[in-house]
Amino acid sequence: MRGRVDESVTLARLAHQLEEVVGELRGIPVDVERVEDNELVRDQIAQAVRTAGELRAMHPVGSTERGREEQKSRLHVLDTLRRGMTMRTIVHASVLDDPRKAARIRELHAAGDLHRVIDEPIQQLLVFDRTVAFVRITPVPNAPGALVIRQQSLITTLIDLFERTWARAREITEPAHRLTQREREVLALIAEGRSNSAVARALSITEAAVGKHVASVFTKLELPATADDNRRVLAVLAYLRGAAG
Repeated sequence: MRGRVDESVTLARLAHQLEEVVGELRGIPVDVERVEDNELVRDQIAQAVRTAGELRAMHPVGSTERGREEQKSRLHVLDTLRRGMTMRTIVHASVLDDPRKAARIRELHAAGDLHRVIDEPIQQLLVFDRTVAFVRITPVPNAPGALVIRQQSLITTLIDLFERTWARAREITEPAHRLTQREREVLALIAEGRSNSAVARALSITEAAVGKHVASVFTKLELPATADDNRRVLAVLAYLRGAAG
């Protein structure tokens, strides 16, 4: 019986504390809108683009647009840059495995939309100035809908997340970012001192396939065959510089 009384007292105290917390929250406006229609999301993003002076973005998979839609989007971004918007974008390293996406990213980077690359998982995020942010409702690339956030404390937190991720990310202009995911895996194993045959066993591929990947790495890192230099060592050094950046 005593145990039940103590439990009732504890629950009563907890309920009272929750009431106090809820009472405090009632006076705080939480400006977060759930928008599940992609057309409405695009309209709100377009409105933010017209008025904002700065954009911070994170993209886990890059653009999924094709053909005329992709060309229209590309021209829109370039026009936005010409109008003076400051843009910084973080993309996942796997995006560069697609030559078309990689070429678009490098073009936008050269035009002023500064890009960095990161290997760790990231979620889709857009933050315009310090006024509005867009986050996917579900953490799945290109999932429908978004949370539209105007709450200043939340925007500050998202900006802090972006800046810390930006600081860890690597420059898009480094030659090592031209490598595919498989080429990076091969080079990482070579950096551990493994031979081509050992790399082949580790990745469950043929030694001939490893040789092709290594040759591609040399080409992309602009390491010609010379009598004086060990290209495997130079490739590893380039890889380590990229990993440290």
